[in-house]
Amino acid sequence: MHGGGMIIGNSRTGVGAVLDWAVGNGAVVVSVEYRLAPEHPDPAPIEDCYAGLLWTHEHAAEIGGDPDRIVVTGAGAGGGLAAGVALLARDRGGPRLFGQVLMWPMLDDRLVTPSSRELDGEGIWDATSNLTGWTALLGERRGGADVSSYAAPARATNLTGLPTAFVDVGSVETFRDEAVDYATRLLRAGVQTELHVWPGGFHGFDGIAPHASLSQTASATRSAWIRRLLASG
Repeated sequence: MHGGGMIIGNSRTGVGAVLDWAVGNGAVVVSVEYRLAPEHPDPAPIEDCYAGLLWTHEHAAEIGGDPDRIVVTGAGAGGGLAAGVALLARDRGGPRLFGQVLMWPMLDDRLVTPSSRELDGEGIWDATSNLTGWTALLGERRGGADVSSYAAPARATNLTGLPTAFVDVGSVETFRDEAVDYATRLLRAGVQTELHVWPGGFHGFDGIAPHASLSQTASATRSAWIRRLLASG
């Protein structure tokens, strides 16, 4: 699931890094062309992504994949959608996922964490950008009681039974606190989870400065986790 704050991007946005994982592990990548807000508000994006999971599971053999070893992944909005798809698959009795990779995931519409407010007028995705994206997705419901945990996974109160997870985020990042909290609660729920907070990392740092040493380390760490996961079981 691609990034873009729920409002921009397409199925080719940021897919390069995931393709590298596939090439290195003999895997297949399916990238979902989900509908974007505000023209298509919640639940359109998450339902499109879940439909993508069902299609992938049904057609896995045709495309050279394994229906029992599906990993959902995404960055930013895509990370939030990946987390939402994992929740939906569990709650609807859908395909059993093999793992989830949540890269600086967009998880919480309430904008109440310190990191969601720290960057105002600074960086790639600041407080104003975040408010814009969530409002486009949820409209007047944003921040209120009538928001689904599938749209904003930070709202989920039960994280048991979810697939093993890799969560990473930069330390100078609007999504820092919600990502750390989500990973912590996954661990408390008994979900095997690896968490990384990259020091000095800003939103999308490895895509913007791919040759920086921190970017190289983050990329290699994700790749190693994927390799271990796909080699297991």
